[in-house]
Amino acid sequence: MTVNFPPGFLWGAATAAYQIEGAAQEDGRTPSIWDTFSHTPGRVLGGDTGDTATGHYHRRAEDVGLMARLSLGAYRFSVSWPRVQPTGRGPVSPRGLDFYRALVDDLLGHGIRPVLTLYHWDLPQELESAGGWPARETAHRFADYAHLIGEALGDRVEMWSTLNEPWCSAFLGYASGVHAPGRTDPADALRAAHHLNLAHGLAAQALRAAASRPVGISVALNSAAVRARTPSAPDLDAQRRIDALSTRIFTGPMLHGAYPADLLADTAGITDWSFVRDGDVDAIKHPLDALGINYYAPTVVSAATDNGPRAASPWPGADGVAFHRPPGKRTAMDWSVDPTGLYDLLLRFTREAPGLPLLVTENGAAYDDKPDAEGAVHDPERIAYVHAHLEAVLRALGDGADVRGYFLWSLLDNFEWSYGYSKRFGTVHVDYATLARTPKSSYRWYAEVIRTGQLPPG
Repeated sequence: MTVNFPPGFLWGAATAAYQIEGAAQEDGRTPSIWDTFSHTPGRVLGGDTGDTATGHYHRRAEDVGLMARLSLGAYRFSVSWPRVQPTGRGPVSPRGLDFYRALVDDLLGHGIRPVLTLYHWDLPQELESAGGWPARETAHRFADYAHLIGEALGDRVEMWSTLNEPWCSAFLGYASGVHAPGRTDPADALRAAHHLNLAHGLAAQALRAAASRPVGISVALNSAAVRARTPSAPDLDAQRRIDALSTRIFTGPMLHGAYPADLLADTAGITDWSFVRDGDVDAIKHPLDALGINYYAPTVVSAATDNGPRAASPWPGADGVAFHRPPGKRTAMDWSVDPTGLYDLLLRFTREAPGLPLLVTENGAAYDDKPDAEGAVHDPERIAYVHAHLEAVLRALGDGADVRGYFLWSLLDNFEWSYGYSKRFGTVHVDYATLARTPKSSYRWYAEVIRTGQLPPG
């Protein structure tokens, strides 16, 4: 197998606003659902919040310098909705928008392509109080927000992503409640999934209308690489159910213009789907210029043998499914290390959406990284993880997948949602007491991969 990536392959790193920016109450920013959630006792490990995060709002230039020294070709970041449109309605906040204008200018000045994600989970709290994603109105407010950001930055940003991992927003936020806003209503979760889909389609239209130049539109999905534990009919049916809820609930309308019939049947006892109105699916199926794939680990399922009461689940209509811990190496998140899942997803979407370019918009691993006596941070496990997954990308390229780029998650150690600051995904170590940045050994390794366009021997 060749170790060379194709010319023009886009090398990037990714972050999210609430996880790195801090400055949560500065320059007119109002609370998001994650501010409310993280300030609610018992919701986030250690009582951590994103109030300060990694201080990126005030260390923008330093962080862009780190990106430049890493030789990034692209940087995928998200805009904080309540920073630029504090109530989720009305005009933009000039002070909030100025931060992103400056960030985009800094990136372009260093030859780094900005890849802007409109939504990475920080819904303005005022919109959640009015119903949140289960409310149809939120999709229309998102389209208005997209239009405003498109007007402001569409002259300089060519690559846009509407949503990051809408599965997490809908099902971790509204079904299991382990993410903001912490609600546990399966019917609301399904409504949220549809309105996130609708928001994607309406926002894509709004961006194209607002931008002063042609823009590329994508969405980043954390589609599960679902595997049946055995080839038995009950286990294969469990695989089908989870695939419908993790992937086809989004790709069905986005790519094919319809919700899967089996998904509707599986969830008929929860909702009649009457919230899907005429014209919705046509709006959702707005042409994409790329499909983003976020991948960390595969999902192994079987039919459940114990169908007794269970805690709130992020899988509405799949109570008869059991989840299993795969064998082998694991990350600090207790996720299995298995790059074949990434290969499988890349080939799946190559078959399912021929002609649609693919981007690996997130891939990486958390490990317990600590500075040594000299202050250096060595993370050989992360290097091995990324190396193996880049090998999977090369294998997929060789088998016909049109993969255009790879974005490492993450540039910086950061606030890892309900895990607080206990999990480190960054290729740059952050001392949370001082906010000092220290590039890890993976940073230097990744820089060399980018510089040469090839993988060194494993």
